[in-house]
Amino acid sequence: MKIEFTEVKSMIETIIKGESEIREWLKRSKTIKSIAKLPGDASTRQYYRIVTDPQTQGLKTYILMKTDSFLKEGGNYPFIITQSLFKLSGVDVPEIYDFDSKQGYILLEDLGDTTLLRKLQNVSSPDVERHLYEKSIDALIELQINGSPQKTGLNIEPYRLRFDHEKLMWEVEFTLEQFYKLHLKRKIHEKDLTLMKKTFSEICEILELQPTYITHRDYHSRNIMVLPHKKKKRISRAKYYQNDDRLVMIDFQDARMGPAQYDLASLLRDSYYQLGEPQIERLLDYYISKWEGRTEDKLNRKEFKKIFDLMSVQRNFKAIGSFASFYNRRGDATYLKYIGNTFENIRRTLLKYSKYSELREVLFHYYYF
Repeated sequence: MKIEFTEVKSMIETIIKGESEIREWLKRSKTIKSIAKLPGDASTRQYYRIVTDPQTQGLKTYILMKTDSFLKEGGNYPFIITQSLFKLSGVDVPEIYDFDSKQGYILLEDLGDTTLLRKLQNVSSPDVERHLYEKSIDALIELQINGSPQKTGLNIEPYRLRFDHEKLMWEVEFTLEQFYKLHLKRKIHEKDLTLMKKTFSEICEILELQPTYITHRDYHSRNIMVLPHKKKKRISRAKYYQNDDRLVMIDFQDARMGPAQYDLASLLRDSYYQLGEPQIERLLDYYISKWEGRTEDKLNRKEFKKIFDLMSVQRNFKAIGSFASFYNRRGDATYLKYIGNTFENIRRTLLKYSKYSELREVLFHYYYF
């Protein structure tokens, strides 16, 4: 199927002008039946669903991602590079059918509207919930094992970027600025600020020393699409296997090297969906067992889980800064409601470690008062 980008551009511009002009445009279009703007994500990218004319093209749907022009990067644009890497690693990602680097268009496979988050809202039991997460973990392990520089032999930008101490602490400083200073308008006493920075720096030093793997960098329930397979295996006349669903990673363009626990922390201590601690423990054990089975490397479970906790604290703290910045910079209050969940993730995690009790107390003092 060939869609002319000039035609798509014309239609998008028409959408902005008004519905009456859209109807006029559709009368003239020979390949596109309709195009509709979709809700965006946390970025400034825009998304449109394109439906082709069944008479001339057959009834098909596609997603058009509109971003800034990437003429200089072309095929080396981060989204395109990372999609190729993930696909090579055996991870399910949306197909890229075409792109126009000058206009900033990427034509993608339409994955529907069901995210893992939406799917989880209708799960019938903790077992079904766990199976969905286990399948998400399976994909993560595939990426970590098959997406390594040693395995692919590629020389690409995601391999040159890393979650080192400098990057991790930059994210901490970002939250202190965007959330506490700009959003809450808190004036933090110098002694407390020193404690925050010193303790986070110690945590980031530990994280920097961990073995690195390619990370999605934003692997959570809103960035996994769930689609039913076309062919399903029946359990009975009325039921199908739950884990027959197809899980697809999206929004992966910021991939870089980091600890194995980075994406795992993002997934299991999600800002948008709260897993119970017993479920998290079971899923961590599942990851460790699956990893050991695939690699024949024995992991120190206690140490692995401690790093997972420290990564969770840093990752959740960073997310709070991002949510606040969307409001500070763009006036987008959509994500402010998730700050409470995210702070609760931090509170529960830090409660497990008396060493970090002072950090917990000072973080929450300026959050609550």
